[in-house]
Amino acid sequence: MLWTLAVFLLVNVLVVLLRVVRGPTASDRMVAALLFGTTGVAFVLVLAEALGSPAVRDVALVLAVLAALVPVVFARVGWSEDSGGGDS
Repeated sequence: MLWTLAVFLLVNVLVVLLRVVRGPTASDRMVAALLFGTTGVAFVLVLAEALGSPAVRDVALVLAVLAALVPVVFARVGWSEDSGGGDS
C-alpha cells in the first residue's frame, strides 16, 4: 500500500513539475512550486515509512523547511517584478 501511494505521489510531482515549467504566469508557477514542495515532503515521508528509515524523515524535515522559504523569497523578489505591484 505504501509503495502504491509513493508512486501516486511521484506521478503527482511530475505533473506539478510540468505546471512549473509551463506557467503561464509567475503566480501559477509559484502555486505549482508550493504544491511541488508539499507533495515532495509527503513522498519522502511515505518513502521513509516504507523503508523504515528514520534518517529519511530528517531529509523530509529539511525539504519542508526549504519549501517554507519559497513563498517568502517569491513575495520579496518575484511578486513586485512580475505583477506590477509593489513600490516600483
